[in-house]
Amino acid sequence: METTIKVPGNGRAAAPEPGSATDVASGAWGQGLSAYPAWAQRYLPAVHDGFNAANKYVSVPALKAGLGKYLSNPLTGYLMILRTRGRKSGEMRDAPLGYTVIGDHVYCMAGFGRKTHWFQNVLADPKVEVILPSRAFSGIAQEVTDEAERLRALPPLLRSMGVIVGATGMGNVWKMSPEEASARCEGLPLVRIQATGIAAGPDDPGGWSWAVPIGLSAIGLLWILRGRRRRRRA
Repeated sequence: METTIKVPGNGRAAAPEPGSATDVASGAWGQGLSAYPAWAQRYLPAVHDGFNAANKYVSVPALKAGLGKYLSNPLTGYLMILRTRGRKSGEMRDAPLGYTVIGDHVYCMAGFGRKTHWFQNVLADPKVEVILPSRAFSGIAQEVTDEAERLRALPPLLRSMGVIVGATGMGNVWKMSPEEASARCEGLPLVRIQATGIAAGPDDPGGWSWAVPIGLSAIGLLWILRGRRRRRRA
């Protein structure tokens, strides 16, 4: 039996109850949630697949190589790596996410709803690792259920994501009140991470930041050698 999701007059799909039949029928990646306008709903699965590919081949390798401080800015947004343990595989999984730091906590959001893989991993095992552009730590991740805390954390978090927020149809987050931001993000879990220890970052033993200068040096050396060969042939 097919379940129909009604869209209210404001053009945004009503948020189904998590785990309900409507939630299952609404699609896996943010479809049916009020966070995204009706016109964006059809594109969400493609956006999810695009993010997966970009994260695997671009974002994660770049952040692991210590390039986060060069990639992060107010326009394109700020990125971190959240490392969670796969609830089925038991292996560590890396997810690049937008984030903001408030007090002693780091906040991030499951942009595709409760079915987001890393969020499900957090529910199964809240012990995580975080790699920020300037530091790394281990911590405990918890879903924020207190509305007052959501009102404090969501506006700066949305603004930290840059133009990508507007591209998904959420509107101008710089002019939103905390209440409007919370309403727009209904159905998108907010996660608070509290540091509990030290984790290895890109510049630490086992990290990959060394690969960037060595790689650039190798390219430069090859360029010089190639130029010499051309001059000899000439």
